[in-house]
Amino acid sequence: MTFHDKTTRSACRALPPALLASILLLPLAAFAARAQESVAPPRPGPCLFFPGRPCPQPEPQVEPGAGGWRTWVLSSGSQFRLAPPPVPAATSEEIGALLGLASQRDAAALDSINYWDAGSPSLRWNEFAVERVIRSNFVGPRAARVMAHLNVALYDAMVAAWDSKYFHRRQRPSRFSPALTTALANPQSPSYPSEHAVAAGAGAAVLAYFFPADAEFFRAKAEEAGRSRLLAGVEYPSDVAAGLELGRAVAALVIERARTDGSDAVFSGTIPQGSCNWKGTTPFEPTAGTWRTWVLTSGSQLRPAAPPACDSEQMARELAQVKNFARPIPTTAPTFNTTRLAFYWQGVVAPIKPFSDLTSQKISEYRLDQNPPRAARAYALVSLAFYDALVACFDAKYTYWAIRPNQLDPTLTTLFPNPSHPSYPSAHSALAGSQTAVLAYLFPRDAALFTGLAEESADSRLWAGIHFRADLDVGLALSREVARLLIERARNDGSQ
Repeated sequence: MTFHDKTTRSACRALPPALLASILLLPLAAFAARAQESVAPPRPGPCLFFPGRPCPQPEPQVEPGAGGWRTWVLSSGSQFRLAPPPVPAATSEEIGALLGLASQRDAAALDSINYWDAGSPSLRWNEFAVERVIRSNFVGPRAARVMAHLNVALYDAMVAAWDSKYFHRRQRPSRFSPALTTALANPQSPSYPSEHAVAAGAGAAVLAYFFPADAEFFRAKAEEAGRSRLLAGVEYPSDVAAGLELGRAVAALVIERARTDGSDAVFSGTIPQGSCNWKGTTPFEPTAGTWRTWVLTSGSQLRPAAPPACDSEQMARELAQVKNFARPIPTTAPTFNTTRLAFYWQGVVAPIKPFSDLTSQKISEYRLDQNPPRAARAYALVSLAFYDALVACFDAKYTYWAIRPNQLDPTLTTLFPNPSHPSYPSAHSALAGSQTAVLAYLFPRDAALFTGLAEESADSRLWAGIHFRADLDVGLALSREVARLLIERARNDGSQ
């Protein structure tokens, strides 16, 4: 503490008022500067210097508590906590490298910066996954399996990144060296590790596991994602290197789990030959109901009751409903919309791309694209709902082996051939109901939109002539129960 004698106080009184005020405000200016450099979250409170007026606060930080969120494959966000970032002397050398890269911001560099910054760090890896799933003709449980493992890796890696970020609290490069100009605004989180590199390390490794022929493509994209942040001047080279390694470490655990999830099981059972059973010789994914689940204890946890007997009055009514639904080809004006939607929801694209695109769109609309942990959480929850609902659905399918409508009545005309698996319950209803229920939880303003999409996807299967009403209703009910369990877990994951 500094004490002032009478001479000092007299000298102070002799100073011009404006100069005296400026001297007295110097400590406040220094305090404000330190506050801007700090990465700690703002702490509201009374203003010491200006009573009755709001105090200037540092900019709010992005999810400073996300490192403590509940994870899926990691024991906690701190399991892979990084060693401290480089010491100041090495940091100065890194600044020199970034200054050199800043001079290379030509049109191609700026395009790369904008490409990787357009959305959350998880966005591009979801786009790559959807494109590869469609190209590889992965449908149903196989498509859901890719998306679930990818997004678990992205989410857990982001939680781990946030644990290290707020443990080490490294300043962004331009805060350390004002001479460095950035091509983007600094994200409101510590610099180490790079969130884009973490996503790249995790995403590239998981996708290379599922699509090994494209491993080099994913590796190159991971390097490109990291370099884009260096070109932008918002992260250090050591941030990117640490981020890539952290993402790969998380991905290794996810891949290890994928290798033992039962998806390589070979069907050794027999196909029932009863009059009410599905007719066929090559059932699609008959073991998918036994695959390891994420939120369900098993695929059989929510197994529904048996479908109506094929010779029951209920089935007769439902068969008449399917048979009498108009679906002429060529279509007419009254049937155009239902026929169009039946074809829209059919095939490899419809079960995966609309819901993935919708998730990305809502993340942007709800301003979560600048919140990497919360965006990764949204992708993960939607993808896990997709996967667990289909495992539960296929458990029921191959428990009951229910007949398709035109197998029960060969005079019934469908818009396209039946999928090669039993009718009950509807897989489209399951995947649509689960994902839209989670989307409604995440983005409640649009709940009616999501509910309408689920019902449209489900109804499209009756419009096409390939499902009974009970298949649709039970598929929706089953999937929404899966979503309920997932949402219950989400409400207690620490993100609240």
